Amino acid sequence: MNQMAKSNLEKGDIIVGLDVGTTKICAIVGRLTEHNKIQILGMGKADSVGVDKNEGVVNVDLTVGAIRKAIEEAKLDAKCDIKSVYVGIAGQHIKSSQHTGIITRSNIEETINKQDIQRLIDDMFKLQVDPGEQIINVLPQDFHVDNSRGIKDPRGIIGTRLAAHFHIITAKVNAVKVLQRCVKDAGLTVSGITLEPLASSASVLSEEEMDAGVALVDIGGGTTDIAIFKEGIIRHTGVIGYGGNIVTEDIKDGCGVMMKHAEILKLNYGSAMAQEVDRNALVSIKGMKWKESTEVSIYNLALIIQARMEDIIGAVKSHIINSGFDNRKLIAGIVLTGGGAQLKHLKQLFEWHTGINTRVGLPTEYIANSDLAIYKNPSFSTGIGLIKWGYENGAAATTDNRLFSEIPVEPIVETPPPTPVEIPEPVAVTLPVQTPEAEKKSKKSGMGFWNKILDNTRMIFEGEEDKNLS
Repeated sequence: MNQMAKSNLEKGDIIVGLDVGTTKICAIVGRLTEHNKIQILGMGKADSVGVDKNEGVVNVDLTVGAIRKAIEEAKLDAKCDIKSVYVGIAGQHIKSSQHTGIITRSNIEETINKQDIQRLIDDMFKLQVDPGEQIINVLPQDFHVDNSRGIKDPRGIIGTRLAAHFHIITAKVNAVKVLQRCVKDAGLTVSGITLEPLASSASVLSEEEMDAGVALVDIGGGTTDIAIFKEGIIRHTGVIGYGGNIVTEDIKDGCGVMMKHAEILKLNYGSAMAQEVDRNALVSIKGMKWKESTEVSIYNLALIIQARMEDIIGAVKSHIINSGFDNRKLIAGIVLTGGGAQLKHLKQLFEWHTGINTRVGLPTEYIANSDLAIYKNPSFSTGIGLIKWGYENGAAATTDNRLFSEIPVEPIVETPPPTPVEIPEPVAVTLPVQTPEAEKKSKKSGMGFWNKILDNTRMIFEGEEDKNLS
């Protein structure tokens, strides 16, 4: 899919975004209202235990089971039949590159139209990529028409030579195929696949921010994804190979607690800046039956979190510098989203190390029921963004999700009961009583029959013997 593509989905069509992450699998159901807002109808989620941050899906059965669970919950919540989904893809195997495409138009008397642009995009999908990889997104950056450069939308312009710069995103073929198989095995159709940070940006960034220049940092469980926009165009994408899960693991090892307790500590008591917490505060974590409770220092907890988050910030800063977009070009600053963005004081830590204004992006920018507290959570940015991305890039033929109330109910045809068959009354039959004399006579007559046959046979052979003797 690409930025120039136009959807023919209509308002009211139901779209389902399926976020297959390393920590959770989430299905969100929504539809576009008459005011161009997305109404969220329902949601379902399940723990993700079959997805790896590097390779994507590594256990098909576990992932299929989690997808089914999330979809069933979403069905019940939205009162909707779900048959097709838009899926996000992420992971350390994702790569991006820049390419230029050129076509020469034969009919220069006609203006450039969407078919010309589509030709350029189709040519990009034919590019040779590294073995085992495939192109999943082709994103036009700007166009050249003859000697005119830096055109955002060339439609309506007359020219012979049409060229464009493209941002190409690739993924491992096997990772894409396995993801598609999991969705199919769960009884669903894949309407489209896109890069997860692109979906997240659709739900948390405004058009003004993307025009002014902004860096989206999506901190997931296994990876941290980056997408940089300027003048409304995607300029850079990148993947950092760790996210919120590694923070939880550090807490587990540093505080000597179980993984589930480490996650609770991070979310409920954690801070990304140690200087902002009380040095003397303690929290008690209940131990196992044979072990006493563990007391954890809130200050030490913050030191562990801050150290790991500074590693992530350093990697983000390197991506921003290498992309050529520093704080002077990113006028709208940095927007944090994803489950890892829920950490207290993370915004301040980013601003301290990067010198760039930062905010936490919630997926409420384009949704109609943004007053519901459940959706004011950055961990749902990708799922909601996939719905918006589907409306912008999808096709009506690729979605067949309907509310239960909209599905026609087949009339119940009552089968008439079978006509009763009259069974005649049984007729009494009197059988003769077999006396011992009669039974003996019957046996004798039977033996007489066989004796007669033997006598006849004996006569035949005796006659033949007489002939031979004479």
